[in-house]
Amino acid sequence: MSFNDKTIEELHDLLVKKEISATELTQATLEDINAREETIGSFITVAQEEALAQAKSLDEQEIDADNVLSGIPLAVKDNISTKGILTTAASKMLYNYEPIFDATAVANAKQKGMIVVGKTNMDEFAMGGSTETSYFKKTKNAWDQSKVPGGSSGGSATAVASGQVRLSLGSDTGGSIRQPAAFNGVVGLKPTYGTVSRFGLIAFGSSLDQIGPFAQTVKENAQVLNAIASEDKKDSTSAPVRISDYTSKIGQDIKGMRIALPKEYLGKGIDPQIKDNILAAAKQFEKLGAVVEEVSLPHSKYGVAVYYIIASSEASSNLQRFDGVRYGFRADDANSLEDIYVKTRSQGFGDEVKRRIMLGTFSLSSGYYDAYFKKAGQVRTLIIQDFEKVFADYDLILGPTSPTVAFGLDTLNHDPVAMYLADLLTIPVNLAGLPGISLPSGFIDGLPVGLQLIGPKYGEETIYQAAAAFEAVTDFHKQQPKIFGGDN
Repeated sequence: MSFNDKTIEELHDLLVKKEISATELTQATLEDINAREETIGSFITVAQEEALAQAKSLDEQEIDADNVLSGIPLAVKDNISTKGILTTAASKMLYNYEPIFDATAVANAKQKGMIVVGKTNMDEFAMGGSTETSYFKKTKNAWDQSKVPGGSSGGSATAVASGQVRLSLGSDTGGSIRQPAAFNGVVGLKPTYGTVSRFGLIAFGSSLDQIGPFAQTVKENAQVLNAIASEDKKDSTSAPVRISDYTSKIGQDIKGMRIALPKEYLGKGIDPQIKDNILAAAKQFEKLGAVVEEVSLPHSKYGVAVYYIIASSEASSNLQRFDGVRYGFRADDANSLEDIYVKTRSQGFGDEVKRRIMLGTFSLSSGYYDAYFKKAGQVRTLIIQDFEKVFADYDLILGPTSPTVAFGLDTLNHDPVAMYLADLLTIPVNLAGLPGISLPSGFIDGLPVGLQLIGPKYGEETIYQAAAAFEAVTDFHKQQPKIFGGDN
């Protein structure tokens, strides 16, 4: 029996009443994963034994009636450390790496009684926008298996969209939660930088990375964020501002809320049908009583260029630790220490990762630092100031999540620049450290469209309030792909 069409509140109710046990729910989830895995390819590792052991121990303790997440299965992106469960970051470099600790976000989820059922596929070291750079497999879009799932958290999005799990965790450096959420018609949130601890997240761009949740509905997404967000002494960038309950404004009306619509987000490079969809969503917000007005974010057009200098520079520095000496892959044919470094890194990293390490190393090198890295930092400040100006007068910013719907497998992966430009609308949010959500806002030719809501720092409650108000008067989130039993 499958329970994947029930909300976590409904599941919690069944668990508390003992109509089902945590073991039965976990077993059913594992069956749902296995039944769809061949078609979709969401998982690198399914942690069957570990999940069932955790569920059994919960059943022995009894389900906590006051904790809605107790006994609920969770899938985790494969760049987030899980104790005793393979964590590869979808790279040959870490093909055999089993961490001896949990990432803080995972430890927090387990503390709330959530059960880790497996590790999801992704772009290698989170570098990519289509989950095609994974060393292990290609994940397919839940709605159309000839299309990409988006990236880098493609597996986490498809696992939720196809009904393998109800909830999952991803990470977002330049749009890696929101873009796959948009491509697969689920709700994905990138929290304010520092809200969720980065301890245990395999670093890509340390000033940009954030762990965040995927879910079928806005409320479930907020409930997961409640569980994983915490201040953490182990992460020096952990934010001191704490919000006690992210669901607190869900259900409140949005009358009088001021929403900004940047003209740059509907300009050149945006598919005309996506533009129409977002303008229709803006009308919907107006019907709900919000005020929607056009604004300008003039420096956002430089976002992609700035991001690929800063993120690649940070990646070049962060990925120095993978050298074949202590753990992970090591080249067999190495005869000296230098040989180990060169051959291990040449054989262990994929093309996209090598490309970004090279880009980053170049940007940081003597004679080029001022022209590239320093300049990028200065433009990043201008992008931050643009957002601050808008948020002085508005509560939220509205726009598309992605310039197009999901594109075909094997179409853009040969053109790095085209792939990079697909992150045009999500990148500025990471550069400014702001929270952003993607939620379903319609379909084009049977493929989901994502609407992005961006808030000021620590504005997640307001984002969830507006997103839930939109969700309550639309039914896009209720539609399911064929693999989940839907009509599409």
